[in-house]
Amino acid sequence: MERRCWALIKSRSQQDLPPDTRSGPDIYDQLDKYFAEAARELGLAAPIDDIALVQYLVPSFNRYNAGAQSANRLLNYVNRHYVKRAVDEDRGWFRLTDVIETVAKNISFEDSREAISRVLREKKLEELKKWGYPDDGSPEDAAFAESCAEAASPPDRVVPIASLAHRRFRTEVVEPLLATPKIKGNSKAKHKIPKAPPGPNPTRPKGRLARAVKELLETDTVDEEERLRLATGLAKMLQVTGIRSDHLLRKRLDKYVASTPSSLSAATATAAPISS
Repeated sequence: MERRCWALIKSRSQQDLPPDTRSGPDIYDQLDKYFAEAARELGLAAPIDDIALVQYLVPSFNRYNAGAQSANRLLNYVNRHYVKRAVDEDRGWFRLTDVIETVAKNISFEDSREAISRVLREKKLEELKKWGYPDDGSPEDAAFAESCAEAASPPDRVVPIASLAHRRFRTEVVEPLLATPKIKGNSKAKHKIPKAPPGPNPTRPKGRLARAVKELLETDTVDEEERLRLATGLAKMLQVTGIRSDHLLRKRLDKYVASTPSSLSAATATAAPISS
């Protein structure tokens, strides 16, 4: 992936385009299309078997993430000149329109611009806490939480290049694997299947990734250290690509990782870290 990023960057640099708002949207759109294509290829190549799917996804995302970080560094001028300006123009992942109702309730015509900015900062902080930012978090914690929120944003929001890549991995790889298959039924009344009685764990069809995680956590064919390494990698992949913490699959993976002995968790964490 890094090699293909270099090719794209070289093709744009040969045109002697200045790093301003004219070339920024063009390169940004091309990068978005490139990341979408690269992620789509990874999704199409994913194996069918459950354990094989997990063993494929974790290293594939690690390589994809490394390419995204390389592109983010090499094209940082796009972040500085185009993305920053778009955020200043309220076209980023967090917009005034997202909290306009709250602002209207808490701000009067007599309030200053500083008061409005304070309300916006408070609402943004609330959103970052949903992505794991603690009350006494460091600037690095805030930056990581914001990158996750950026990856979770809709495609029309302008985000930094690394988050742009992670967002495309979510839309092209993760979400199709999380999708629950539809059951095709006969519409005739005599062929209708009675509804299952309500219960704590009703039987429902699961997406491919949910079935793969279930197999990973319950199988005896994978040793404990490898199981934890894969579960940790999947949990981090879901978080970095913008899957919220209240998603059932994230909750299950996070619970498993948290319940693992600390000595084994430390060994696994140092073996396969995922930068963001």
